[in-house]
Amino acid sequence: MTNILQIENLSISFHGGKPVVKNLNLSLKPGKTLAIVGESGSGKSVTSLALMGLLPNTAKITANTLEFLGTDLRNLSDEEYRKLRGKAMTMIFQEPMTSLNPAMKCGRQLTEILVLHDHLSPEAAKKECISWFEKVRLPDPESVFNKYPHQLSGGQRQRVMIAMAMCTKPKLLIADEPTTALDVTVQKNILQLLRDLQKEMNMAMLFITHDLGVVKEIADEVLVMYRGEVKEHGAVADVIGNPQDNYTKGLLACRPPLNEKPRRLKTVEDFMVKSSKFKVQSFPLVQQPSTLNIQSSTPILKITNLHKFFTQPAKGLFNKPTQIDVLKGITLEVFKGETLGLVGESGCGKSTLGRSIIRLLTPEEGEIIYKGQDITHLKGAALRKLRKEIQLIFQDPYSSLNPKQTVGEAIVEPMTVHKLHENAAARKERAIALLEKVGLTAAQFNRYPHEFSGGQRQRIGIARALAVEPELIICDESVSALDVSVQAQVLNLLNDLKDEFGLTYIFISHDLSVVKYFSDRVAVMNKGEIVELNTSDEIYKSPQNEYTKTLLAAIPGVV
Repeated sequence: MTNILQIENLSISFHGGKPVVKNLNLSLKPGKTLAIVGESGSGKSVTSLALMGLLPNTAKITANTLEFLGTDLRNLSDEEYRKLRGKAMTMIFQEPMTSLNPAMKCGRQLTEILVLHDHLSPEAAKKECISWFEKVRLPDPESVFNKYPHQLSGGQRQRVMIAMAMCTKPKLLIADEPTTALDVTVQKNILQLLRDLQKEMNMAMLFITHDLGVVKEIADEVLVMYRGEVKEHGAVADVIGNPQDNYTKGLLACRPPLNEKPRRLKTVEDFMVKSSKFKVQSFPLVQQPSTLNIQSSTPILKITNLHKFFTQPAKGLFNKPTQIDVLKGITLEVFKGETLGLVGESGCGKSTLGRSIIRLLTPEEGEIIYKGQDITHLKGAALRKLRKEIQLIFQDPYSSLNPKQTVGEAIVEPMTVHKLHENAAARKERAIALLEKVGLTAAQFNRYPHEFSGGQRQRIGIARALAVEPELIICDESVSALDVSVQAQVLNLLNDLKDEFGLTYIFISHDLSVVKYFSDRVAVMNKGEIVELNTSDEIYKSPQNEYTKTLLAAIPGVV
């Protein structure tokens, strides 16, 4: 069988510097999937962008062979590449919010591709677009057709990206972390959809991911990269079942185990170097806090019968806008010093609840009592004071940091707003101490967000949240987009900070293995309601609600 993709001795460098990809060799046949695994900076995405012809002119690409469908990609003109991209070769990008055009409605972005590459009429393109929105399980596809990207959740935006990449039925699909932002049930359906379409079209797939559970489900072969070099390459069963390289062993060990709860998670550094800041040792298992003790204390946060409505635009000229009840009478207590996990599918109301608690949104009904004070309708100075007590770590650290501010300024600013510390020098000293606390350095104080990796930006977000000395931190998918080793480091860091500063966390996530490891109790949300609440061990050991059972059944194969 002829290879659809053939790469021999591919090397990539920028500005004449050291190669970021070194002597890469791979081949891919029609109907097969090759997974590329590695941490941020390993060269995975750079390789995919080189194949798509999307690297800047500053990139130097050398290779003995770089062929797709027998065509030498090294000698294509811009016009030839444009005809290739979006039709024969497509890509699902990792960050849908920065990949989708914010000024265009989602439907138009997809129909534009169908009109350009498949030469469909606008009417036929719209029909095909809505069909693809249905295939990727977007709720109310006709409504999504007329929405802008910012009106969708992160998982919904990712599904729009997947539909855009798949709608032309390509010969090669490059999927760069395509399921990172998705809940386990949607992820399971998307992976099945990709497999079905691959079989139907005999499509080859280059699947970039850090989730080794997903690799076991989707790939035929796996290639492990570290700092631009290939560490292991072979059949999935061989590489994952019997890893030979320490780096591969480290990646496999980073995931939170479902059957135990170590005090700290292992990281790649524990396997690659003899001495590491995040060195794992033999820690006893964390004991679940007594539910009786928790429930006999006064809650730091008490939510009663909370409702939040969003207005959906009218469908048609003569129809009225409709009110959607996103939170349907949420009642919940959070106790000082605990970590409450909040899980559920995209659109279930998790983030809306978190933003209502911190009062970025104002609920229409119900009460939010924080430390005995009703904060449901606070305004002005009282609301600003509350923001010092409750902080939010956002899902996307890049878009939540001001690109025009240095990271030092981003950490100092909230201290200035809340008049913490006596002067600018003291605030800077505190900011540097926080950077060092989260594993960065004083030398990085004057750098800008784009100069950091995703994991480093997430650490900066954590430092910024800590700057005002909060008591309650809401982590909204704060580790979902991180590599497994960086994720392990950040989870270890959050646990350390919790112990050091006496923090309370509400941990919002779709990654059930992470939630089980990190949380004392877990609340399961479905369609704006909490359908189950119990200790993390009991939720996983003996789920009572059918929806919870569905979520647990959809966890990718545990490595």
